[in-house]
Amino acid sequence: QVQLVESGGGLVQAGDSLTLSCVASGGTFEDYVMAWFRQAPGKEREFVAARGRYFATLHNDSMKGRFTISRDNAKNTVVLQMNGLKPEDTAVYYCAADEEIGRITTTPSYWGQGTQVTVSS
Repeated sequence: QVQLVESGGGLVQAGDSLTLSCVASGGTFEDYVMAWFRQAPGKEREFVAARGRYFATLHNDSMKGRFTISRDNAKNTVVLQMNGLKPEDTAVYYCAADEEIGRITTTPSYWGQGTQVTVSS
């Protein structure tokens, strides 16, 4: 079973960039499709982006162009690069993983503990 640990959250100003990282352990990283979700206060958890084992990538259309997901299989790491941050991007950001791409945008099996991103206006 894979364990996921996120890092890189913090307090930034509108327009800034931030890079979130998630390190996976306890499994074979290449076996998993990796994803990022976020949950803002009072809102449901929202899919942000996913990256397949090699090149396949999915993005939430509302964030596409500002947020980019990448993965480094040699370092067991998935990264979310966030540019042009807005106050409405304030949320807890979660790393997630699943063996099946069909579940990755809705109900992935494995979750990290989350990292807080706060964007001030």
